[in-house]
Amino acid sequence: MSTRTIAFVGGGNMAGSLAGGLLARGWQAADIRVSDPQEDSRTRLAALGVHTTADNTEAVSGASIVVLAVKPQIMRAACLGIRDTVARSHPLVISIAAGISTASIAAWLGEDTAIVRCMPNTPAMLQCGASVLFATERVGIEQRRIAHDVMESVGYAAWVDGEELLHAVTALSGSGPAYVFLMLEAMQRAGENLGLEPELARRLAAQTALGAARMAQEGDVDVVELRRRVTSPGGTTERAVRVFEQSGFRAMVEAAMGAAADRSRELAADAAAG
Repeated sequence: MSTRTIAFVGGGNMAGSLAGGLLARGWQAADIRVSDPQEDSRTRLAALGVHTTADNTEAVSGASIVVLAVKPQIMRAACLGIRDTVARSHPLVISIAAGISTASIAAWLGEDTAIVRCMPNTPAMLQCGASVLFATERVGIEQRRIAHDVMESVGYAAWVDGEELLHAVTALSGSGPAYVFLMLEAMQRAGENLGLEPELARRLAAQTALGAARMAQEGDVDVVELRRRVTSPGGTTERAVRVFEQSGFRAMVEAAMGAAADRSRELAADAAAG
């Protein structure tokens, strides 16, 4: 069994992003396999040079790492279909399916399976993602390193010690791109209403968000101070921020993220019950 063979069960966008990220990091295409029932997905991934198949068992057989990248509603069936193969080879299993607990995966694959559960987000498609991982007690130190390297191939990766915290991660970074897109949509619309051409408003909003995010990420100044520096007393920004504050912007964000975390818990409970 190769220590560098990884099999993706499911060939959607996230699997394709991870495969591309691993190739960019020096993995050999021959060591990457992807299974998916859809021919168009297999064709898209085969263009990367990786091995593709419609047979999950074929992909998983002999792999040292198995990434479960199927939709949550078919995770149980996918796991049961490869259970015997996993039991023979004992790979590290990484799940990137939202709302499926490690307990559920262990019940479907076998209680002695080494499982890492991960919550990535869609910017991983640009190798600019944010992924948070949780490992069960069966996962060894070297396997943790491997899992981290896999997810770091598409952006930032970090660990949490408690699986329950993945609900908060889902609410923040997992769903977070949609919040940013909503803000960009509102900024663009407001710019148009103020007289800007739609394309200019779109580009200004997107570039502003990109630049602000880079300042927050790459500097050593926290966001509170960054906001203060751009908010001159008596200026235009101060007046705009005052409207946000008076409208309950902070409470709205907190309530929205709380609702997302609650829904994540509900989905996990539904998956466990099913």
